Amino acid sequence: MADTHASHTGHRVEDLRLVTGAGKYAADWSLPGQLYAHFVRSDRAHAEIVSVDVEKARSHPGVKRVYTGEDALRAGYDKFFVIVNWPGRGGQHIRKPARPALAAGRVRHVGDAVAMVVADSAAAAQDAAELVAVEYRDLPAVVVAEDALAEGAPQLRADVPGNLAFDYEAGNEEAVKAAFAGAAHVTRLKLEVSRVAPNPLELRGCTVQYDAKDETYHLYVCIQGINMLRKQMAFATDVPEERIVVHAQDVGGSFGQRSAAYPEYCVLMLASKELGKPVRWISSRAEGFASDTHGRANTVAGELALDAEGKFLALRLDWIADMGAYLTATGSASHTRNPATCLTGVYRIPALYGRFRLAFTNTVPVAAYRGAGRPDVAYVIERVVSQAAAELNIDPAELRRRNFIPPEAFPYKTPTGSTYENADMPRILEKALKLADWKGFAKRRAQSEKAGRLRGIGISTVIENTGAGLFPKDQITIECGRDGIVTVHTVAHSSGQGHETTFAMVVADTLGIPLEKVRLREGVPGKGLIGNHTGGSRSLVGAGSVCKLAARQLVEHGKSVAAEPLGVEPSQVEYAHGVFRTRGSKRKLSLADLARERPLTVTTEASVGSTFPNGCHISEVEIDPQTGVASIVAYNAVDDAGNVVNHAVVEGQVHGAVTQGAGQIFCEKVVYDHDTGQLLTGSFMDYCMPRAGMLRDLRIEDHPVPSGNNSLGAKGVGESGCTASLPSLANAMMDALRPLGVAHLDMPYTPAAVWHAIQSVKK
Repeated sequence: MADTHASHTGHRVEDLRLVTGAGKYAADWSLPGQLYAHFVRSDRAHAEIVSVDVEKARSHPGVKRVYTGEDALRAGYDKFFVIVNWPGRGGQHIRKPARPALAAGRVRHVGDAVAMVVADSAAAAQDAAELVAVEYRDLPAVVVAEDALAEGAPQLRADVPGNLAFDYEAGNEEAVKAAFAGAAHVTRLKLEVSRVAPNPLELRGCTVQYDAKDETYHLYVCIQGINMLRKQMAFATDVPEERIVVHAQDVGGSFGQRSAAYPEYCVLMLASKELGKPVRWISSRAEGFASDTHGRANTVAGELALDAEGKFLALRLDWIADMGAYLTATGSASHTRNPATCLTGVYRIPALYGRFRLAFTNTVPVAAYRGAGRPDVAYVIERVVSQAAAELNIDPAELRRRNFIPPEAFPYKTPTGSTYENADMPRILEKALKLADWKGFAKRRAQSEKAGRLRGIGISTVIENTGAGLFPKDQITIECGRDGIVTVHTVAHSSGQGHETTFAMVVADTLGIPLEKVRLREGVPGKGLIGNHTGGSRSLVGAGSVCKLAARQLVEHGKSVAAEPLGVEPSQVEYAHGVFRTRGSKRKLSLADLARERPLTVTTEASVGSTFPNGCHISEVEIDPQTGVASIVAYNAVDDAGNVVNHAVVEGQVHGAVTQGAGQIFCEKVVYDHDTGQLLTGSFMDYCMPRAGMLRDLRIEDHPVPSGNNSLGAKGVGESGCTASLPSLANAMMDALRPLGVAHLDMPYTPAAVWHAIQSVKK
């Protein structure tokens, strides 16, 4: 990818501040006179609340107030924002049952908040919470989405028949049926995309301060963007958006989990207003497992119809998504619209049909998780394609090559209504095959066999949509100070993506000034900027590209301002490298000089459409058949993320995302007890996270096909590594196991699961 900022590619501006402990996270906000909250959480998956006795807790030293579901209902805090507003099958809309900010009447998952204790210290609040006595009447629990939709399943909500929250479809069902009827071969594969806990490094937390003078709530919180949170909180509490002020600086990871407004924040607002003091809550890791939104949780049956030459005729998916106990803002969109947008993958498939059923269960609610449905659909498509290649004895790279959407077909209108902007999959594939030494794999496999190990190679060719957002446009404000420092304001919010580097580089490059002269400020209250939160690999595509437009506008505005002191018409003013000068004379003014004359500020906006980053990832694994232990022995990635601003940032994003995908493939899975609904993986003792040594070597190459939808030509890269690694690594595992007779194995490929699969085919 073209890199016009070579002098800045070796470092990130924010790193020194962050690694030396100078960051400011949610737990670092400390307000005078603040009180402390602690939540009482359900230890049952599904039960009626018979009573909540708070008398002992109220009398505990230091306790100011104990809140229950009755308080939440009295305040009207029983609804939450859901993005999905489009009809499903038969014109039916999504069912949005009430969700009290504190459980009222019933608890619906282990970890459901039942009460909140507020005290003058965190220890006092926690001690008093132990004194809250809750009497339950147990009800049947359902923790598997397929079970929830089955005939005769316990009815979890009176207002949601059959536990079906939403039934959505995309594509042409009849055309797919006809294509399957005439197919020479049909490949069928049922896959689980397991439920995962995002587990960002920073624990979730929020401090709320109510200002009675102007009836304003100030929220100090870890988020992905201030506008998204304000909109959700206003919807949940009926407090006007302009009276909700969100404060955030650094965020220690998000992965989609920070995009949601959580019920705890609503009750904190209630308490701060009533008690007249700031109220602070910082969760524990155990609370995070049991109450922060989870990701993925899909079961998908995929079917691919092919003709005698291996050309794809039709694809059909039957998709069941677990929404957990409650709907979130993003979860239902992540499992309907997002996968439907890329239902054809990178292939020219004439007929597509997907049915998406969203089910309620007695588990933690599901929201967006890195890729938000796009890795899930890529996983299913790429697993099915590789399975078809194995069944037809066709090289998996060749089968893909035969079915790619050709470069000349772009912009490509898919059968489900998406328009892919541009891509060049044939050349990306060839570059990846060369990088991975695809032809030399047989020799490497033979060497592994001599060492008593199984070796497999896996390929994935994927595409995803980025750039979409809830708000119609992105605005950027640039201010030039009297000291010559250019300050850039945005509502996009970094949680590790390196915005302070990349956004500043865009502005510095456009203005022709040193990077050290540019400062980025994200989510500063009072600026009133319209714009989207960070999510869906859209920040550089959206806010970043507007930074370039704003810098250009600053130059044009500066020419008009400089014309008067320079004594010429604006058309006679030239600009380069931070200096305005008149044509044919030596008179000049720097940005700082001009800012001392009068304020130099511009606000620029743009509506940026979707882009479609794509790529090919090829991985190799080795398995010890005696133990089932698998290791990644090679990983090669070729990505088209459009034009790149900073290679170090891109490589970091890809490396992190691939490792995150590897974590899901090899070890991560949230597990509930089938009968009781108890969370069995509620700590790092039981829930395995990826380690640094899991991916020891990653080779990355770029293949830029610049986007035409934004001024940078960028496509986004934050989720591509996760989208491609899931199917690539799973295909490698199956390639290693298939020769033994293992026909199918779902993620995660833990040593125990792999060992048992190997033993089962020996019998």
